[in-house]
Amino acid sequence: MFIVMAVGMFVRRKGFINEKEVKRVNRMIFVVLFPALLFNSLYGKDISEALNIRLAAYALGMIALIYLATVAIVTKVEKSPKSRGAMIQAIYRSNFVIMGIPIVANIFGSENLAMTSVMITIIVPIFNVLAVVTLEIFRGSRPSPLHVIAGILKNPMIIGAVLGILAVALNIKLPDFAENTVGMLANAATPMALLILGASFNINSVERVKRNLIICLTGRLIAVPAIALTCGVLAGFRGVALVTLVAIFASPTAVSSFTMAQQMDSDGELAGACVIFSSMFSCLTMFGWIFALKSLGLF
Repeated sequence: MFIVMAVGMFVRRKGFINEKEVKRVNRMIFVVLFPALLFNSLYGKDISEALNIRLAAYALGMIALIYLATVAIVTKVEKSPKSRGAMIQAIYRSNFVIMGIPIVANIFGSENLAMTSVMITIIVPIFNVLAVVTLEIFRGSRPSPLHVIAGILKNPMIIGAVLGILAVALNIKLPDFAENTVGMLANAATPMALLILGASFNINSVERVKRNLIICLTGRLIAVPAIALTCGVLAGFRGVALVTLVAIFASPTAVSSFTMAQQMDSDGELAGACVIFSSMFSCLTMFGWIFALKSLGLF
């Protein structure tokens, strides 16, 4: 991830792309690639076959509690609505879609991925719905409820998730050429987002957001996993289920949070810094959480 972001920084430094073009490409990622990624993460999945209802209920309940607590804390410590939206998203929303499969596969082998794959189809759409709602509410003005609802319904990522859910519910099978097209767009989403994140990063902006960045990193990498994993262990989760919770709650901030923050008039600089620095420090914190749980014989 860091190498791809570094390539983006190099591209910008060499003048291959300017600031205006960065924003236009980011808009394309938001409108075209991420909706395809969300649709593709749901399309063709048999959710009922590998669904762990107890794990799903725990994860959804914990996400709700963390989200509400984050909103309460952030609105107390930060006055700017745009910064509030970026901070809330950075703390509750993890990079589960990228981290989930590799972590479980490396620990338990690729033959034990079914439960984690199903959890991705459940958790990631919830993350995105909450993000859209949050960024719509904290745009800096006081929009009417109808305006917020309209913004949510028109959001490309929500549309992609809804179409994916409908495809699963109605057992829709696309023609091969359509499946291949959507798959190619979905595969391009994350690397393109990382490239543009690197191209848009400005080290000078870190000083402005330093206080909020520290709050977000502490919440995302330490407080959230400490609460969620401790409660998960006490609730009796072990093995693949517990490592899936590690991927959900201990992963760094989601890459797409930067794209959404910039496109939905939030604090894009803070959102981008949270992605970059949480990804950097998660190399230490995720290792720490996994090592601790392994040492205790919990998987």
